[in-house]
Amino acid sequence: MDLASLIGVLIAWALVIGTIATGSGALVFINIPSLVIVVGGTIAVVMMRYNLGQFLGSFKTALKAFLHKAETAEELIAQVVELAGIARKEGLLALEGQEIGNPVLATGVRMLVDGHEPAIVKKALTTEMNETVARHKIGQDIFKQAGDAGPAMGMIGTLVGLVQMLSNMSDPKSIGPAMAVALLTTLYGAMLANMFCLPVCDKLKIRMSEEEMNKNIIIQSVLGIQEGQNPKVLEELLFNYLPAPKRGGGDEVAE
Repeated sequence: MDLASLIGVLIAWALVIGTIATGSGALVFINIPSLVIVVGGTIAVVMMRYNLGQFLGSFKTALKAFLHKAETAEELIAQVVELAGIARKEGLLALEGQEIGNPVLATGVRMLVDGHEPAIVKKALTTEMNETVARHKIGQDIFKQAGDAGPAMGMIGTLVGLVQMLSNMSDPKSIGPAMAVALLTTLYGAMLANMFCLPVCDKLKIRMSEEEMNKNIIIQSVLGIQEGQNPKVLEELLFNYLPAPKRGGGDEVAE
């Protein structure tokens, strides 16, 4: 679970809801038609821009912002170096019985054991990586679009409320409450965009970068193992994928 995402969204919503609750008449902040316009309108507008499968799939992708615990590159490299050591000492067939948690790495190793050519292995893993990145990009874009549409739908709702208010100016006492209701849609749109959709979009961008880096590490790893590279040399090559502050060697691996 990503604690930063969870804590951030809880604190943000708690601050706003807490501020509302401490004031007088907290119920005035609840207006069903405003919610329908903002939430329903945002969903409808975003859905128009994508097919149904992409739209529904974005909700599953969004869970990565809160529940996904990515395998770190360092953990992945450590496992690869161990596999490289085994393959160098005992041959590629010795990898067949190894327990590999990462499914993409497991697929690559299985292709090595089956004796596929390096070009075939690279093409298969690269295709898998590109499809994953494209899928995450769509999810990221959908929440970006929702972040843009939320405030716009809020403004539309506000304009509708203002038109209704101005069409009934005969009762001055109703102007204040009507104006408050009209402004609620703007509030809902701003909250939806800035307290959920856009943060999820940014976190998915980070997740996409992490997965792309890990899959590049896997591709380089599998090809290196297939070539019979020295595990220590392979480790040093893989650490080049990491940001400079995180680069470093692991334990020495016997040749």
